[in-house]
Amino acid sequence: MNAADPAALRKSRLKLLLVASIFAVPFVLAMALTLAGWQPGARGNGLPVLPQRNFAQEQLPVRLADGKDWAWRDSEPRLTLVALPGPDCATRCYATLTAMAKARVMLNRNQSRLRLLYVGAPPTDAQRDGMANYWQVGSDVDGKLAQWRPSEPDSVSALLVESDGTALARYPAGFDSSGLFRDLSKVIK
Repeated sequence: MNAADPAALRKSRLKLLLVASIFAVPFVLAMALTLAGWQPGARGNGLPVLPQRNFAQEQLPVRLADGKDWAWRDSEPRLTLVALPGPDCATRCYATLTAMAKARVMLNRNQSRLRLLYVGAPPTDAQRDGMANYWQVGSDVDGKLAQWRPSEPDSVSALLVESDGTALARYPAGFDSSGLFRDLSKVIK
């Protein structure tokens, strides 16, 4: 066997390094972006609940209109969308509640995987318009949900709660209902 030509050996090593770099560069770039905190398409419209809270463990009581307590820990894998009205919930508040119920309906066959809970005094014309068809209405017994309730009149904020009682995201007053639907369609499949 003849000794390899050093120029040819160097040329084949460069080709090998070029082929290896073609595969390594995307991996290194993805790792750098991940370490920098960038995640493609993983950004939600809701804000994270920090520090993370579990309403079931905190025994946060919500009394329903029928006198029963709301079960934060659900027996089925269903999320809960909690609506918290500001003072004097009226026309704008009711329009937001309708958009939230519409987002649930738009989940089509998965709409049974989302429970709607309204915590507060219902809008004045809500009973006539059939709010009870979509929402469970309850009251905050200990006032522990007050920190997420908006202070602006005729507004509503929301909390998205996992089936084990963990609060996932909050939507402050004035949130985009189409953004809420996008978030719901990501987590409910």
